[in-house]
Amino acid sequence: MKTYFLPIAKIALVLVYLVIFAGALVRMTGSGMGCPDWPKCFGYYIPPTNEKELEFIPNRNYVSGQVIIKNKGLLVAKTDFIATETFNKKNWEAYTKHDYAIFNPLHTWIEYINRLLGALAGIACFAVFILAFWHWKNNKKLAIYAFIICILMGFQAWLGKTVVDSLLSPVKITTHMLVAFLIVALQLYLIYYFQKKKVLRKIYNSKFRLVIIFGVILTIIQVVLGTSVREYVDTISETGLPKENWLQNPEITFYIHRSFSILVTLTNLYLFYLNRKLTLGFRKINWVMAILVLEIISGIIMYYFYFPFSTQTIHIVMASLLFGFQFYLLLESKKQ
Repeated sequence: MKTYFLPIAKIALVLVYLVIFAGALVRMTGSGMGCPDWPKCFGYYIPPTNEKELEFIPNRNYVSGQVIIKNKGLLVAKTDFIATETFNKKNWEAYTKHDYAIFNPLHTWIEYINRLLGALAGIACFAVFILAFWHWKNNKKLAIYAFIICILMGFQAWLGKTVVDSLLSPVKITTHMLVAFLIVALQLYLIYYFQKKKVLRKIYNSKFRLVIIFGVILTIIQVVLGTSVREYVDTISETGLPKENWLQNPEITFYIHRSFSILVTLTNLYLFYLNRKLTLGFRKINWVMAILVLEIISGIIMYYFYFPFSTQTIHIVMASLLFGFQFYLLLESKKQ
């Protein structure tokens, strides 16, 4: 069983990144309220595909918690019952956590897939925790870190519920993203800590390590600023304005985010320069630069070509990958 630990840990990391990708897709398509309840979706474990399934149907067998849309509101079945020919209010209660009652099959299934991937990632993280006990005698830290990751995955799931209940509160969305980054960081630490004896040693340089710490902090700040800009764009898009007008008069956060990207780029270029000049052997800095280029290109395309399809998703995913590679570089730059 010991040999399965590292492959499963890497699979768990990939699944978490897939959840981040799915979450970015949810935001790009505006599918955040595709499932208005949690953990089920309109009261189903497998969501409906047609709006008629959410209408009241006479003589239908309803189960407790099942949801219907009636008079532009959500109603929840109180108990299991078989409906009569006429609608009986006594069998139903209003859904009170919010008043969103729109069914869009595309949005529903995008959000459902996001939740499904989250569940799979949670199972994979729990499997890592179980496998960590085979290393308990020699490496107790593995089980401890794996346990913390499981706790955070549970917290992340609960946070997802609060995001839905709050009708996509900007603060909660940002927190949701930052917790995802924390989970990625701990998973990377778990993988690095397990195989650090097998990792090729790099030349320790205090300046490089200090700059990479600074770079990681900058990336996190930039992501928070980007999330704020994204919230502004979401708000403007709901007004019905054409895409070319979304950033015509943006908030100050947009200008800070755009200018801050110069500092992020210069910091990583300096890391690239130090690695080459001092022959430190940090190969992942090449990945950092490649991802950074794609991140900048996607940002430019969004601004100058008015948010073409998928660019927002690419931008968010590249930011999360940038953080991941930077954090692993941070781990590798430790003094052996």
